[in-house]
Amino acid sequence: MSSALTDLFRHPIVQAPMAGGVSVPRLAAAVSEAGGLGFLAAGYKTADGMYQEIKQLRSITSCPFGVNLFMPQPEYPGASAGSAGAAGAALPSAAAIDVYAHQLAGEATWYEAELGDPDSGRDDGYDAKLAVLLDNPVPVVSFHFGVPSRDALDALHRVGTFTLVTATTVEEALAVQRAGADGVIVQGVEAGGHQGTHRDVPETDGGGIGLMSLIAQVREAVSVPLIAAGGIMRGSQIVAALAAGASAAQLGTAFLATPESGANALHKQALTNPLFVRTELTRAFSGRPARGLVNRFMREHGPYAPAAYPEIHHLTAPLRKAAAQAGDAQGMALWAGQGHRMARELPAGQLVEVLAAEIEAARTELSAAPASGGGA
Repeated sequence: MSSALTDLFRHPIVQAPMAGGVSVPRLAAAVSEAGGLGFLAAGYKTADGMYQEIKQLRSITSCPFGVNLFMPQPEYPGASAGSAGAAGAALPSAAAIDVYAHQLAGEATWYEAELGDPDSGRDDGYDAKLAVLLDNPVPVVSFHFGVPSRDALDALHRVGTFTLVTATTVEEALAVQRAGADGVIVQGVEAGGHQGTHRDVPETDGGGIGLMSLIAQVREAVSVPLIAAGGIMRGSQIVAALAAGASAAQLGTAFLATPESGANALHKQALTNPLFVRTELTRAFSGRPARGLVNRFMREHGPYAPAAYPEIHHLTAPLRKAAAQAGDAQGMALWAGQGHRMARELPAGQLVEVLAAEIEAARTELSAAPASGGGA
């Protein structure tokens, strides 16, 4: 096991753990074999499902890799700012979910699917997964949606695991350092998929900080290594993140389009399809802010989705699956970062090599640039 972040890779390139079947073993293996750091996503899997993927990954590579866990979500209070109805009144969380389920009834009829059970669990099997990772240690474990306890982090350290936690603000990064994690994944608002905020506060929707500003602010506040995440698609952007204070960059959307990715073919095609021109943060599919390509489902339901994760994720899961089976990208959660139009359909290992070459080229160009002098 490695004790230093830079010992885990030859190139400062980390493949983001994308849940929902995207970050499969063959993708993580290809990235790690090419000198980056591949990741498995344990979110939405059972503990045994995670363990089987770890075994499969180890059968095809001996290189370091990581596993990402979702933190358990706190219970909602009796009443919250879950959803505003037509009159703008705040509804209790349970009532807001019921209202949203009623709104989605037409989708269920259209796709001939039943809505999911919103009460399918809030902890994502966290304790069982953590137990597996303590019994069968992996080089890196990262956490999303909150900060694990110091006891959990210490236990992972004792078995030789390097720990990372996502943060979207300086305050969150400070909490990560106080808890004893080895590093912070600094996630800018440009990132595709779910924002890794520690507390889901509806009042802050859309108010995230851009990556470059966030790296600089966090670098001044904490001393642990940083991994930059959010909209990065090119080697020159990685160099910029490193110059701002990061030790490596985490790329998700860039690897989503690779043949090794487990993403649905419609999702891969949508990244560069002129039909999908922009991304937005939405609660439409999961109840938590997540960035995706704007499609019909997001436009029609996003404004009304309550702040209720993972209840809304469970509720809409059958609809998303049915849309994919029907070949209808307009009903799928097309998670993507702001740089999605720059996606390249290269094999994952080749993409790492291309990014590494771009990093070297950008560094060479910077070193060769004349220093700016004073005016005449």
